[in-house]
Amino acid sequence: MPVRIVTDSSAGLPPEVIEELGITVVDLHVMHEEDGPDTSTAGLSSLELVAAYARQLERGDDEGVLALHLAKELSSTWSAAVQAAAVFPEGQVRVVETGSVGMAVGAAAMTAAKLASEGADLDTCEEIAVDTLGRSATWVYLHGIEDMRRSGRISTGTALSATLLATKPIMQVKEGRLELVGKTRTQQKAFTRLIELVIERAGGRPVFAAIQHNDAAESAAHLEDMLREVLSEGSSIMTMPMETTLAVHTGAGAIGVSAVFMSRPEDPSPVG
Repeated sequence: MPVRIVTDSSAGLPPEVIEELGITVVDLHVMHEEDGPDTSTAGLSSLELVAAYARQLERGDDEGVLALHLAKELSSTWSAAVQAAAVFPEGQVRVVETGSVGMAVGAAAMTAAKLASEGADLDTCEEIAVDTLGRSATWVYLHGIEDMRRSGRISTGTALSATLLATKPIMQVKEGRLELVGKTRTQQKAFTRLIELVIERAGGRPVFAAIQHNDAAESAAHLEDMLREVLSEGSSIMTMPMETTLAVHTGAGAIGVSAVFMSRPEDPSPVG
């Protein structure tokens, strides 16, 4: 049996991909207030992850587990994963510090799972996951600022600036933190800027892009059409609804774009 790949639901992997590649996804927690409309999220506990890793080690005949979770700056899940990994013999469960979230993590899980299915060892699976993360970038277009402000994922200053200027901000995940990289007044201008950011980073090379939307299917389809017009030959795009725990923090209308850039012609793609 191959090395087993474990991630959490924030990776946003589509069900068909999970099944095809044999990836294990552990759901993060979404909590609804009994007496109000507010929804919050919580990371996974070390006990939950110990159980998940143990099951996968049994399935893989102790070949090893590679764990890919959302950035430690965004959730307690990473620290819980490190604690869980320590329960097992040293090196049997590898926890990657992804520094990212969404389909950037999902793409790393996909590439690692493909190699695992071909018989790659734990070291090789870890190397390709880290390499994929290093060639990725994630941006989030916010249709409204309030949900992200309330979650504490952006500073009060950024939220105030966006509110006063009536801007629709573009955030980028950098080393696990959300940073403001663009202020636009309309969705169309935001999409144009998002595409510019992808193209600048791509440098004419193929791109794997994943678009995730929060109740904005029509807008996401429009962004996909815009990307298809400008991405180089060999690029691929996936569009899907945003995973629930991410949607709670980004608010309705938000659209995330995760891209993996092929730095060399021989670099593996997470799809294909």
